[in-house]
Amino acid sequence: MIALALFDGLRRAASGFVWKVRMREQARQALARHFGFSAFRAPQEDIVTAVLEKRDVLVIMPTGGGKSLCYQLPALLMEGVTVVVSPLIALMKDQVDALQARGIAAAMINSSQSWNDQLAILDDLREGRLKLIYVAPERFRAESFRRALQGIPIARLAIDEAHCLSQWGHDFRPDYLRLGEARKAMGNPPCLALTATATPEVRRDILDTLELSEPATYVAGFSRKNLAFRISRVEKDEHKMVRIKSLVEAHRTGIIYCATRKSTEAVSEWLNCEHIDHVVYHGGLSDDARSQAQERFLRREVGVAVATNAFGMGIDRADVRFVCHYELPGSIEAYYQEAGRAGRDGKESVCELLFRPSDRRVQEFFLDGANPPPALVHQVFTTLKLHADDQGEVLLSIDDLTAKVGPGTNPMGVGTSLGLLTRSGVIERFDVAGQRIRGTRLKNPGMKARELPLDTPAMDEKRRRDYQKLERMIDLCHAPGCRQQAILRYFGEQSGETCGKCDRCARRSGSDLREGNAEEVLQLRKALSGVARMSRREDTYSFIPRFGRTKIMACLRGSEREDLKEAGLHELSTYGLLKDMPQAHLRALFDEMEASGLIETSGDEYRLVGLTELGARVMLDGDTVKLRWPATAASPSGEDEIDYDRHLYDELVRLRNQMARERKNAPAYTIFPNRVLKHLAAKKPQTAAEAQELPGIGPAKAKSILPRFLKVIQAHARGGAVA
Repeated sequence: MIALALFDGLRRAASGFVWKVRMREQARQALARHFGFSAFRAPQEDIVTAVLEKRDVLVIMPTGGGKSLCYQLPALLMEGVTVVVSPLIALMKDQVDALQARGIAAAMINSSQSWNDQLAILDDLREGRLKLIYVAPERFRAESFRRALQGIPIARLAIDEAHCLSQWGHDFRPDYLRLGEARKAMGNPPCLALTATATPEVRRDILDTLELSEPATYVAGFSRKNLAFRISRVEKDEHKMVRIKSLVEAHRTGIIYCATRKSTEAVSEWLNCEHIDHVVYHGGLSDDARSQAQERFLRREVGVAVATNAFGMGIDRADVRFVCHYELPGSIEAYYQEAGRAGRDGKESVCELLFRPSDRRVQEFFLDGANPPPALVHQVFTTLKLHADDQGEVLLSIDDLTAKVGPGTNPMGVGTSLGLLTRSGVIERFDVAGQRIRGTRLKNPGMKARELPLDTPAMDEKRRRDYQKLERMIDLCHAPGCRQQAILRYFGEQSGETCGKCDRCARRSGSDLREGNAEEVLQLRKALSGVARMSRREDTYSFIPRFGRTKIMACLRGSEREDLKEAGLHELSTYGLLKDMPQAHLRALFDEMEASGLIETSGDEYRLVGLTELGARVMLDGDTVKLRWPATAASPSGEDEIDYDRHLYDELVRLRNQMARERKNAPAYTIFPNRVLKHLAAKKPQTAAEAQELPGIGPAKAKSILPRFLKVIQAHARGGAVA
């Protein structure tokens, strides 16, 4: 009996092995026939095999690693339909169009389609004419859709961007939480969850919410060896614009990510002045405008996109040579996912973050909106009760509801509060026929705000973790070592090798590292003395960081700022020690001192600067150190090299400030940046044609903005004032 059992076991194992070999061969044939590839990338073949074995699968694979193939190809080899959950209409359309172009039966259902179009697709689904159907997670709210799936053979549920279902993830979306229940309603088909960025705790959330059973888990290393990560510290928006122009000129094709709609429009306006063709993408545009922008970029009609972070999710354009972050992202996960859209063809590409410490306030605004305090949730609930009709329903947009909650309320916080109330079972949201707003229905109109079943400890913990993610992102900006190594460590992946490409590695390996001449070394020791003097305790010779970089540099340059005088810093021996050094030069020197380990920035929110042991030795003992010594240019844009009429320049600045006030305090550089005003003050053009020969003045601004500046220039030439 034992021998028979052993033989039977061996027979089954051999049979399973043969089946696996056969399935792998069929998968390779389908890969070549439908997708035109001769071989899989690692670990695609193993993932496809696990999917064909009907196992639950979790895939963590970097952007550009080929995640979509892991469910598209098996769908062609399995009976039934593969249901793909995708968070964006643009992402769905891109993938469905590509599949249909290959002759693969795929479709999508989303809110942009007419009801008749949706019914036709559901008919195709019931008749078995589709192999893949793409839907948004919000679709599972609709009882009609859930009923439509009943009785349809579902081969697999594939969930793209699966990190969205974790409240500890960087892009949490409440509708993703329904997917566990939706899977059960579909009869628990095998599940494939995919994401590009997930920390260990986010992975646990994915497994728990979807109830994956003994999943095959694949983590395809996070390293992107063809990407050069750079973090450039800047002080002004104009310096950011100079860096963007440099990136566009050097690399031609790329995405510029902005945190807000306002900065997206400001960057776009500046690019227009520079005659740089581009598309704009943000939530304030119509669906058609966003779709057209995306299509133009995908069809390679234009090489540059300026966008908020929704753009690019799933975008299949392989030749993006640079990704620039105009502002600080909210987490390393978000940064790495967006930066990873560069170089998907494997060629060398650049990812540059323009880091200004004050930009953290933008992310703090977003975090406050994503983590409303319980008091705001109570206010939102009370406001809903006040405006509910006899059926307990409220038809207000989020903006209108925000206005009724009270002045100064963060609309993001109101939207998040509605999500919390929905998940707590207090309200339900519903679509309003013929309108773009969603209605709210109170399930228990008699409930009092103090009775709301809020999990306050969990809300507090999420807020703490979200702020911690922001701090880790800022830590990355200050980290002295290899950028890619620091990112890999964050995701729990250890790497002994430096990338050799990032700005930190380039500083250490570059041929322009040298010890410095006598004047440079003296300036370096003065700068280090300034750091030391502003961190020395009065009663001892110990050094404890007490001030940030900006205040230390202001003291070294002898600034007349009132806060320096109030703190008595103008009486220090190092006050004004580098008063003749241009601010941009001193800023570059501080960058180099930090990159070379002479100074360090604290990890708390105040970012205090102090000396390291190496910095103290260089300052006190004259130890030699090799640096990339900053060039002597006064500014990164070369503005001070322009020989211009300073009196006229001041008049132009006053006009620009007046126009900015007239435009509800618009950023001054969106009218004309300083360097354009300096060119105007240097060349003194008398006509629009002459002015348009100068850099930064395009036809649009020549018509709308330039005339008032020409009047000032003409009056200045006559020796009078503008009438």
